[in-house]
Amino acid sequence: MLTQPTIEALKQLKLHGMLKAFQEQLENPDLQTLDFDERLGLLVERERLDQENRLLTRRLQRAKLGQSAAFEDIDLRTSRGLEKSLVAALASCDWIRTKHNVVITGPTGVGKSYLACALGQKACREGLSVSYQRTGRLFYELGLACGEGRYLRLLKALGQADLMILDDWGIA
Repeated sequence: MLTQPTIEALKQLKLHGMLKAFQEQLENPDLQTLDFDERLGLLVERERLDQENRLLTRRLQRAKLGQSAAFEDIDLRTSRGLEKSLVAALASCDWIRTKHNVVITGPTGVGKSYLACALGQKACREGLSVSYQRTGRLFYELGLACGEGRYLRLLKALGQADLMILDDWGIA
């Protein structure tokens, strides 16, 4: 078997997940006993997962969420007026796909921004694009863009996201 040319070809094709899995298979004698189709299936599955993880990382970086928040970490036991059924419905992200809006209101310090970022992170995991904007900064950028003649381009760029989170709306 020509191992080194195979490794070089996987690098050239940028199949990094498959390359890692192939190298692990070479190092693990137990995997040598598997049939060809089973080993190939493991390689392909590893590449698929690697690509999904890279896409998720890219979506999360582009979203620039205000804080690290996970939907699964939302505490529903604290009385903040969150209904479990509503939170479960939001978790599906169907409201984003059907172009609906969600407005999160409440007093300072109850976790509105955290909830919004958790929704954004969940949307990224569902394969949707997200843009997090602090409203005051967004208004400033829109004003600058208007003066510099790039207002329509900025609006078009903002409209590309499946979900736009506008934080601190009341302050702005």
